[in-house]
Amino acid sequence: MITSSHNQKLKEIRKLRQRRRWRERAGQFVAEGEDLLISADASGWVAIERYVAAGSGLEGVEVEPALLASASGLSSGTRALAVYEERWASAPAGPLCVYLHGVHDPGNVGAVLRSAQAFGASSVALGPGTADPYSPKAVRASMGAVFAVPLARAAIGDLPGTTIALVPNAGRPLEVLWRSGYVSVGSSAEEATILVGSERDGLPEAVVAQADHVTHIPIATDSLNAAMAATIALYELSRRMAPA
Repeated sequence: MITSSHNQKLKEIRKLRQRRRWRERAGQFVAEGEDLLISADASGWVAIERYVAAGSGLEGVEVEPALLASASGLSSGTRALAVYEERWASAPAGPLCVYLHGVHDPGNVGAVLRSAQAFGASSVALGPGTADPYSPKAVRASMGAVFAVPLARAAIGDLPGTTIALVPNAGRPLEVLWRSGYVSVGSSAEEATILVGSERDGLPEAVVAQADHVTHIPIATDSLNAAMAATIALYELSRRMAPA
C-alpha cells in the first residue's frame, strides 16, 4: 500500500494530469473515477497502472485515501484512477468523421467525443490549436467516449469523404444539404467529415476555402457552442447518410 506523499508514482500522476507536454512525451494519460475506468474496461483498454483508495474494495494498488485525493484533480477526490497509453489512429476514418480546428476548450473537445460516440461517428480528427483530448477535463467531459472513438491528428487533405464546414451565417442552411436520405453534394456521399472551428473565431478562411460545402445552423442568436453545433450536425448527418 502507498502511504508516502513522496511516492514517485503519485508524483508522475500529478505531472500527467497537469502538463500536456508530459503526457505527450510519455504517451500516457490519467482517467479518474470508477465510471471512466468501467468504460475503459468495456472498450478493452488495459491500464498501465491502477490505483484505488485503501479499504474501497476496488481492484488495484491501494493508496491511503487522503494521498489518492491529493493526486486527483477532482474537487471531491476519487476512489480510483488509472494510467493508460494514448491511442492515435494513423489517419481519420469514415464514413462519418468530425474535424476540430482550434477548439481550445478541452471540455468542448470531450463533449464532441461524447456526441461522436452517440451518433456513430467513425473518428474524430484534431487540427492545429485544438485542446488535448487526453487532458483530464476532456477525458471527464467525454464520459468514457475517449475510449471508444478513434482519434487522429490530421490536415484538411487527410479527411475522409465530402467535407462540410460549419460557419455561422454562411453558406446554405444545414437542412438544405440533405436530399432523399443522402447528403446533397451533387451525388450521394458515402463518407463525410464535419468541420468545426474555435468557440470565438470559428474556422479560418483558408480551411473554409478547402471545404466541399459551407453550411450553417439557423439560430436566433449570433453564435452556438462548438460542441453543441457539432452535436446538431452529427445528429442530422448520421440519420441522413444511410438510405431510408
